[in-house]
Amino acid sequence: MTKTDFQMKTLHEYPQFREIVSDRIWNAWWRDEGWEFEDIDAWMRLCLVPGPVPTTLVAMAGERFLGTVSLIESDMDERPDYRPWIAALWVEPDHRRKGIGGELVRTAARIAFDAGVKEVYLATSPENERFYLGMGWRRIEEDVSGLNILSQAEAAVGYALSK
Repeated sequence: MTKTDFQMKTLHEYPQFREIVSDRIWNAWWRDEGWEFEDIDAWMRLCLVPGPVPTTLVAMAGERFLGTVSLIESDMDERPDYRPWIAALWVEPDHRRKGIGGELVRTAARIAFDAGVKEVYLATSPENERFYLGMGWRRIEEDVSGLNILSQAEAAVGYALSK
């Protein structure tokens, strides 16, 4: 799949994807933590207003949902000074490894940088870290509640974001 095979829009522009985004995020990260679907869906409703933070992006082919990522104020209570975060990257299993995830992350970072942010952050499992390092992210902390924290500075992304 190439960039021309899918498009990205904000959840604000395509609110009909709110429930599916909420479902994927809830099932991937929050259901087993004891959160109710309604809690995640209520948070997702905050992304229905124009951003930049919070903003949720949706990748789609026509009306078919392919993936999502969010740009949020904070993703780790342990690191309140890091702001903003790229979080909750999800690509449908049958569309992984086709460039969708990378494009979602790059677009979320671009939104932050266009809003005047100088650096963005994300938390990733050690097994998924390589994906982000390959896009120019750098590890700034290891094993914070089992996750590695990465960052990308605006000044360092010319090549990485334009790929």
